[in-house]
Amino acid sequence: MQGASRQALVAVRERLTAVRTELADSGGSAGLGSIAEGLFAVVRLLDREGHLRRTFGDPSLDRRAKEQLADELLGGQLDPLALGLLKEAVTQRWSSSRDLVDALEVLAVTAVFLAAEADGSLDQVEDELFRFARTVAREPELRAVLTDRALPDDRKQALVDGLLEGKVRPATKRIVQALVLTPRGRTLEDGLEDYSALAADVRSRALATVTTAVPLDDAQRERLAASLSAQLGRPVQLQIEIDPQVIGGVVVHVGDEVIDGSTRHRLATARRRLA
Repeated sequence: MQGASRQALVAVRERLTAVRTELADSGGSAGLGSIAEGLFAVVRLLDREGHLRRTFGDPSLDRRAKEQLADELLGGQLDPLALGLLKEAVTQRWSSSRDLVDALEVLAVTAVFLAAEADGSLDQVEDELFRFARTVAREPELRAVLTDRALPDDRKQALVDGLLEGKVRPATKRIVQALVLTPRGRTLEDGLEDYSALAADVRSRALATVTTAVPLDDAQRERLAASLSAQLGRPVQLQIEIDPQVIGGVVVHVGDEVIDGSTRHRLATARRRLA
C-alpha cells in the first residue's frame, strides 16, 4: 500500500488495538474471534461484489452515506464490533478499493492473532503455520489440491479439516482455511508468509527464517535471536528450518534481506576468489 492507503491502514489498526484493549479490560477477549469471522465474511463479500467494493472505496462519497449503507446491508448480520471496524474502514481514504479489502483482511487476521496472544497460544500458532508452509513446499500434490480452482469450497474445507483438525490450534486452522478458501490472487506459500509476518508484528517483532544444517539448542537460539535483535533494533521471532546442504553456519531471511553465514556460502566465495 502507498500514500493514503498506508495512513488509512494505520488508523484502522489503531482502532482494532483500542477494541482489543476494551475487550481485555472487560474480560471479553474471546470477542476477537467474532470480529475476525465477521471481517473475513466482509472480505469474501467485497471480493465477490465489485460494485459494492467500489462504492465503499470511493473517496468522493459522503462518509455518513457509507456508514448507513454498511448498517443497512450488514447491521443485522455482523458482530457489532466487526461492523464498527468496517464502518471505521470505509470512512477512511483509500488509494484504491482493493486496498480497502486488503486492509479488512489484515484486520481479520490480526484479530485471530490477538485472540491467540490473549490465550497464550500465539507462539504455538506461529510455529504451526511455519511447519504447515514447509509441508506445502515439500508436497506439490497437496499444494495443487488445496489451490485447485475447480475444487468446490466444501471439498477444500473437508480437506483442511482432515489435515489439521485436532492437530493444531484452532487459530492455525482458521488462518489456513482463510488462505485456502479465499487466496485473493496469492500463492498459498506467499499467503502463509504474509500472515506469519502479521503474527510477528502483533508483538512488534521481526520474523526471521533461519536455515541451518543441524537443530539449534536453546542457548544457540537465544544468542542468535539476541544478535539479530541488536542488528534490527527490535525483538526477533525465529523460525528454524533444517537443511543439510547448508553444511554449517546459518542462512537468515528477514523480509527481503538475506544474511548468509553458511559454510556453503563461504566455500563458494573462496572458490570464486581462487578462480
